Amino acid sequence: MSVQMAVAALPTLRERRRAAATREILETAERHITAHGPHALSLRAVARTLQMTVQALYHYFPNRDALVTAVITKAYDDLADAVQEAVDSAQHEADLPRLVVAAEGYRRWAIAHPERFQLLYGAPLRHYKAPVDGPTTQAMQRMSAVFQREMFAGFTTAQLAAIDAPALTPGIRALLDHSTGEPGHLPAPATALMLSAWGHMHGLVVLEVFGHTPFLAGHQDDFFRTSMRHMLHDIHQRIAP
Repeated sequence: MSVQMAVAALPTLRERRRAAATREILETAERHITAHGPHALSLRAVARTLQMTVQALYHYFPNRDALVTAVITKAYDDLADAVQEAVDSAQHEADLPRLVVAAEGYRRWAIAHPERFQLLYGAPLRHYKAPVDGPTTQAMQRMSAVFQREMFAGFTTAQLAAIDAPALTPGIRALLDHSTGEPGHLPAPATALMLSAWGHMHGLVVLEVFGHTPFLAGHQDDFFRTSMRHMLHDIHQRIAP
């Protein structure tokens, strides 16, 4: 690449300033959510904190939905990063299955960022609807791919198609078979099993983050790890060698 082409490929000063301003707006929105909860997020509140007018904020986010979509996408990306980082460090705990490590990374992020986790999985924000197949969906799929890989690593498609599980209803099978042939697509029985496993893991995290596990009296770490080990054992018991 010539010097002229390399210079041309660099962001312009205007583009760098816009990127920096966008990051500052997102960080301010995240701090506002942490302080006041996701339902208090508004363009006016963010603009006031930044000492901007709402009209100036419109140059970066044309409406509240655009800002909410960006904040949700970043939260999903940060959660996926935390899960991936946990998996990348799994070699330090050789006796712990990588899926359990991934689940614990998910849990740690949720506990550390309860308000942002609530933005993702709490009560929906009024009057907000995520764009279909937009950035929030893509970010969620990225995290799902990590769990899929760690849950079924080493198994063939034939093994996953023959999972020992209750028969799926015609409607559910048609839904799960809809994307057959797409890259990374699982056979319907494996998809159903993965969704059930995610519901198990996610449900335990939600109970803890929302304050419903005081009866565990400080043993949440051990309980969660044991539950994830049992869950993974049950999954692999359903897959023929």
